[in-house]
Amino acid sequence: MSQFFQVHPENPQARLISQAVDIIRGGGVVVYPTDSAYALGCHIGDKQALDRIRRIRQLDDRHNFTLVCRDLSEIATYARVDNTVYRLLKHATPGPYTFILRATSEVPRRLMHAKRKTVGLRVPDNAIAQALLADLGYPLMSVTLIMPGDEYPLIDPYDIRELLEHQVDLVIDGGYCGMEPTTVVDLADDLPVVTRQGKGDPEPFAV
Repeated sequence: MSQFFQVHPENPQARLISQAVDIIRGGGVVVYPTDSAYALGCHIGDKQALDRIRRIRQLDDRHNFTLVCRDLSEIATYARVDNTVYRLLKHATPGPYTFILRATSEVPRRLMHAKRKTVGLRVPDNAIAQALLADLGYPLMSVTLIMPGDEYPLIDPYDIRELLEHQVDLVIDGGYCGMEPTTVVDLADDLPVVTRQGKGDPEPFAV
């Protein structure tokens, strides 16, 4: 049976954030809000938790997870960021974007694209997500909470609890969340390529 925390969307309660982080560090899978939609997250190094998320979403081994980071400096730990890319990221973070970048050796191999050695990273503009990341001290391994066969993410935390109470360890209720995915921008090569248009404005990356 999962736990259910009602966390204030603008002023997250430190006690509940600390308890949520303890669950993540203990190998738990959590549902948490972002600036685009609810997401499933777990500890970056926990393969068992990763496999649980794959089962919930019915994902195969080729599906790429995203590292959700608290700021630009954390992105630079896990991805190669030159001056041009840095300027683009600085303009667009935090915000509803996922960036595809060349991974550094800090990224577990199972999270990289097998051939390109890239990884998806993002910095959410959401107070609860930011509080979790600040307390945790490293990124969350994460995917959007879209159930198998569904076109859109789940938005109601009570529905999420009812559906997943035996499959996740914690549902964080941060209110109704959006259902529009992030805009995905591939910055791994010379020119930026918008590979999915979502909530984030793609205009800054137009070539």
